[in-house]
Amino acid sequence: MASRPARVAMLEQFRADGITHMFGNPGTVEQGFLDELRGFPEIEYVLSLQEAVVVGIADGYARATRRPAVLQLHSGVGLGNGIGMLYQAMRGHAPLVVVVGESGLAYDGMDAQMAADLVAMAEPVTKWATRVVHPESTLRVLRRALKVAATPPYGPVMVVLPADVMDAETSEAVVPTSFPDTASSPDPDAVERAAELLAGARRPLIVAGDGIHFSGAQDALAELAEVWGAEVWGADWAEVNLPADHPCYRGQLGHMFGATSSRVTAAADAVLICGTYALPEVYPALDGVFAPGTPVVHIDLDTAAIAKNFPVDLGLVADPRRSLGLLAGALERRLTPGDRADAARRIDRWAGEKAAARAQAVVHDLADADSLPLSAAVFGHELARQLPEDAILFDEALTSSPGIFRHNPPNRPGHWHQTRGGSLGVGIPGAIGAKLAHPEATVVGLTGDGGSMYTVQGLWTAARYNIAAKFVICNNGRYKLLDDNIEQYWRSQDIEHHDFPDIFDLSRPAIDFAALSESLGVRAVRVEKADQVAPAISEALAHPGPFLIDLVIGRDS
Repeated sequence: MASRPARVAMLEQFRADGITHMFGNPGTVEQGFLDELRGFPEIEYVLSLQEAVVVGIADGYARATRRPAVLQLHSGVGLGNGIGMLYQAMRGHAPLVVVVGESGLAYDGMDAQMAADLVAMAEPVTKWATRVVHPESTLRVLRRALKVAATPPYGPVMVVLPADVMDAETSEAVVPTSFPDTASSPDPDAVERAAELLAGARRPLIVAGDGIHFSGAQDALAELAEVWGAEVWGADWAEVNLPADHPCYRGQLGHMFGATSSRVTAAADAVLICGTYALPEVYPALDGVFAPGTPVVHIDLDTAAIAKNFPVDLGLVADPRRSLGLLAGALERRLTPGDRADAARRIDRWAGEKAAARAQAVVHDLADADSLPLSAAVFGHELARQLPEDAILFDEALTSSPGIFRHNPPNRPGHWHQTRGGSLGVGIPGAIGAKLAHPEATVVGLTGDGGSMYTVQGLWTAARYNIAAKFVICNNGRYKLLDDNIEQYWRSQDIEHHDFPDIFDLSRPAIDFAALSESLGVRAVRVEKADQVAPAISEALAHPGPFLIDLVIGRDS
């Protein structure tokens, strides 16, 4: 192939792999390849004003497309700004390819300005981090990066691009990246062994996570839960792995304290884990997660997830979609008529309990709809009335999420994405990324007043490119999640309830989110009363560009 600078060959490779966007914040050491973008109109550079926003937009785009997203960060300072959001992407298995510029190999011994060990910085928050050290290896490394990012378990990778290597000539040929097919089926004998372990359970439990979503196994999970009559609980669950309205879906296990999860898991007499590990809490239980003698089967494409923290009786490295369908068939053959009747009765009971609980909650939500302060649930009820059925919701509402999503249940795969990983600030950029991925869809990003201030600069990007996502800031003037968590901590330590720490308060001074949004180019309204909710949502959905609603709600919404 004809020789050309590696900076040009890199963009040729991205074009060959169908990359249509590069998300970034430019710097001097990347100026060579960024300048070459003028010759690649197929690749749009989406500019953001802070690196956490860059990563957040790329994360939302990758989640919405389930394809690798390319982003550019600037040297050690830019990578440092993005690391918190890269942690979010790693925990959520987002297939990101991060390219980071540096001044060049020639300056390695100089301790130059902005010099840093970029690979060492990135290793804790990536699947793989490397540095291109020769121009003739540029495309080989980039193809490996794309492949690693998009091979289960998905996750971010980083490639450091020294400027002098990018300026050197290369004759490497451009060929599309080879992505392996991982849709593998388990051995039939192993499936029968799993069915033998699990059949006959009276309190069956499925612990499922986003590996279900990535393999497209939602229907297979539903089939297995229905055949087995099993409760399905989420862990590391931020996508629609089973419709929220399905009678077998019982909720998500505790994000914070293992004791909360153990009350569910220890009650089971047979457990299947699929698409997650046991268990991803902040304070996980160290033992007693499963009752003694309870058989545990774990199915995943992520070999590291299987028996990661607790032993299992059988681990299968296989595609969840294919495995769950086979296991459902094997279980059905082993179930007696009495087993099937018991399973049906359990499911009918759960369906009745779920319907009654939801109806009661809705009545409670709307009983004092006009009272102040406004409830997030009142907003959620009206949002459900006006949203088109195929809307995509990006949820970082945290403590406001239960009220909003009681009326907007996450039932359609690919139409609900929730924050994960603990990095605040994903709601605004995540919605921008999802809207870029699906420009024809109505996309709404929900965040809190605290979380929004991590990445509010993303509104400028939405305005610059007229990315018509809609944003809702649930503004309760607090880090309310910390209120909830410290109450749980007080109970665990037998500490008497007292005033919350003043440092959880965000109301002094109050932030005028509508004015802030307008200053960044995004139309906004402030909503404080119930009669303002419907007009605000109507205006937001009708507006041709990005739009923000500052939703002032009570602390106990």
